Amino acid sequence: MNHFFSQRQFKIWSMALALLVLILLIVVPLAEIFIQSVYREGQLQWSAPFKTLADSGIVRVLSSSMLLGVCVVLGTTVLALPLAWVMVRSRLGRWQWLEIVFLIPFMTPPYIGSMGWILFMQKNGYLQQLAPSLSGVGEAFFSFGGMVAIMSLHLYPFLYLLLRGALERIGGNLEEAGAVMGASFTYRFRRIVAPLLLSAFGMGAMLVFVKTIAEFGTPVTFGKRIGYEVMTSEIHKYISSWPIDFGKATTLSSVLLTACLLVWYAQSLLNRKYTYGLVGGKGVRRSTISSNRWLHWIGGIYVILLLILSIGIPYFSIVAASTMKLRGVGLAWNNFTLDYYKELLSLHSPSMKALMNSLWLSLTASTIAVLLGTWFALVIQKSRTRLQRMTDLFSLLPNTVPGIVLVVGLILLWNSPWMPIPLYNTYGMVILTYVVLFIPYTVQYVKSAFTQIDPSLFQAGQVFGGKPVYIFIRVLLPLIMPGMLAGWMMTFTISSRELVGSLLILPPSVKTSATYIYAQFEQGQVSLGMAMAVVSVGLTTLLLILLEVVGSRRKWDSQ
Repeated sequence: MNHFFSQRQFKIWSMALALLVLILLIVVPLAEIFIQSVYREGQLQWSAPFKTLADSGIVRVLSSSMLLGVCVVLGTTVLALPLAWVMVRSRLGRWQWLEIVFLIPFMTPPYIGSMGWILFMQKNGYLQQLAPSLSGVGEAFFSFGGMVAIMSLHLYPFLYLLLRGALERIGGNLEEAGAVMGASFTYRFRRIVAPLLLSAFGMGAMLVFVKTIAEFGTPVTFGKRIGYEVMTSEIHKYISSWPIDFGKATTLSSVLLTACLLVWYAQSLLNRKYTYGLVGGKGVRRSTISSNRWLHWIGGIYVILLLILSIGIPYFSIVAASTMKLRGVGLAWNNFTLDYYKELLSLHSPSMKALMNSLWLSLTASTIAVLLGTWFALVIQKSRTRLQRMTDLFSLLPNTVPGIVLVVGLILLWNSPWMPIPLYNTYGMVILTYVVLFIPYTVQYVKSAFTQIDPSLFQAGQVFGGKPVYIFIRVLLPLIMPGMLAGWMMTFTISSRELVGSLLILPPSVKTSATYIYAQFEQGQVSLGMAMAVVSVGLTTLLLILLEVVGSRRKWDSQ
């Protein structure tokens, strides 16, 4: 049958349309930021950015940000790689509920997790109250190493999901072949498993690095306490403190953007060199090489310790702070109360309205983001052409600039008098901001799954007469669905606790759970803010558990 457009023409038009959408959503707002950096006092000043870089001591702050990013990447690797191996190669992988538990640190707002560690480790904190002899540990914790630990424990689920998916796609055939030839475990891991993991690891490490140097919550809480300045804190200073200077803020952001683009380019080179087709027509099965019993025990102990550090300690502090009548009294049974939770969960209360706003806005934004992100990822594929690489670059841009800067660009764009759609100061603006900020997660997860699908599967479908729509629904969609679900969950969890963007673009008198917590901290109501953190993260966790149960049942029914 003759078609008006050939398949090749359809792909070209699809790539062009995807690139146009990305330019409108991401590139144009960033261009508005660039204009602000050179347009000072009503006139064009090309030398203004260079004067800012010369006067602000940017090299020291930039070096601090880069060092923090590299150290957090190393920290998350140390945490995530053994965890992914344990969950894929041991019996612990059968406990599906652990997948949701591992996401709790990432669902926790960074500034809330940092506050939890501060309350636990500070002088006369919970650690000293529980074990006075360990007070020296708390004092040593307030250092650069403590900051790296907090951020690594917050971001390791990010890298874990990518590494686990890659390990599952590797399967057991290749490693078993190496074992048959007499290769030891270390040799098999170094020559077989590690090269096959490099593509997923490079992608995850890049996103962790960018997320670290663009983080605002932990530097403004823990970093400020230890005197460690980073780029985001400097940018925030110029935007939030009088006199407001968007020009200097955007100049610093452009430096941060350049550094992140260099990291992205290095990752793209790594991805093109170490990407292999691992999912073929024969399917994938787990390795039959039996692990020693002691390895299972060590894996179980490692998971327990990791959960204690990433969830147990910070949430002990969060829950303790949310149930205290008086913070000065400390840990005591007569200082225990649930009044803050009763106030939060009262119907028609401001806190309940804020919680419901967070849920429906996050659900809507994550659904739109996963649809757009999947489309972009399928257009990008393996980034072989210049148009695909440009689309890949533009889809990643929201993760290469601080969220506060991109939000300001969106405000400048959608509040322009020539904009035909009056989107600013509406709920639609909130949803658009969430989608733009977090769409890279879906793109990266889906792209990671797509690049490891063997093209022979699609060719087999074409040989047997399958039309493109049928091949997409019955072959491609089931294989990329895990990446889509991972991207949806990541987008939902991050948007449900987004703070900086929500503070700037929410309509008047409208609050989300994140802005409500921030307002309570500003007003000195730490216990009420911590209670909201527990409730919002708890509801998010319950929703993800429900999604996991539904997915498990569908998988069981299909078998």
